[in-house]
Amino acid sequence: MEKHNFVTIADLSKKEIEYLISMAHEFELHPNREILKGKVIATLFYEPSTRTRLSFETAANRLGAKVIGFSDAKASSVSKGETLKDTILMVANYADIIVMRHRFEGAAQYASEVTHVPIINAGDGAHMHPSQCLLDLYSIHKTQGTLDNLNIYLVGDLKYGRTVHSLITAMRHFNPTFHFIAPKELSMPNEYKMYCKQHNIKFQEHQAFNEKIIADADIIYMTRVQKERFTDLMEYERVKDTYILKNDMLRHAKSNMKILHPLPRVNEIAYDVDDSPHAYYIQQAQNGLYARQALFCDVLGISLEEVKQDKTILR
Repeated sequence: MEKHNFVTIADLSKKEIEYLISMAHEFELHPNREILKGKVIATLFYEPSTRTRLSFETAANRLGAKVIGFSDAKASSVSKGETLKDTILMVANYADIIVMRHRFEGAAQYASEVTHVPIINAGDGAHMHPSQCLLDLYSIHKTQGTLDNLNIYLVGDLKYGRTVHSLITAMRHFNPTFHFIAPKELSMPNEYKMYCKQHNIKFQEHQAFNEKIIADADIIYMTRVQKERFTDLMEYERVKDTYILKNDMLRHAKSNMKILHPLPRVNEIAYDVDDSPHAYYIQQAQNGLYARQALFCDVLGISLEEVKQDKTILR
């Protein structure tokens, strides 16, 4: 296998998605290895991150790689006016993989065009978050036993929520029915509704959010209303508490239904939900480790078969 980038999940085939899920499962079985010993992973986070950055760095450490990079662009030469191109070209001298989060849509794609080092997109503005999408797919498959024919409810910030945008494009292979639940100000952008129509993805739109609406859900995917995406803070204050999932709303939920959230949460999931058997968002975050271990190997051209034959497993 050849080295390649992971900038979007939209281009992956059904077979490729299932392949990455299988590789993530292999890493869940044996997460501690030295298969990347001698490799260097650069994490360039131009935007704040906790789970994404730490899980990428943990994934690298558990596979024996070293980590360099920055978690705040103000602590790098970016603060001196260095361009994205020059930063990427400089870091490519030192690293075998570059993981990048940037506030501008298309930044990861641009980075992939100026260097031969594999780029992994850790989120570009409100556009895409493909590694989060992979761990979401792994979480859905793990809890439902399949990705096919599921009722998936996307709730909250569907306008700026790059995680839900990625999930729609990835699920096109699996015949989902999406339910978009959002206030008008944060409704799913028309481009993604058109995408659903073009790919025969069934969807319904709702503004109500109650136990009756969500009773048929297999997955409820809650999202945070992202204050940092708003230019009008009054609009943010008006919509931030529109939808709050509470435990008493789950009385009629399917037994297998799981609640996902890319985190961090603010108050869109009440704390009384945490003890529900439907809550899965903490385990979902843990699955990010295995998904990102799979991504590291995949972009370096290390096959699933090579991973399975790896003799560097640490007990």
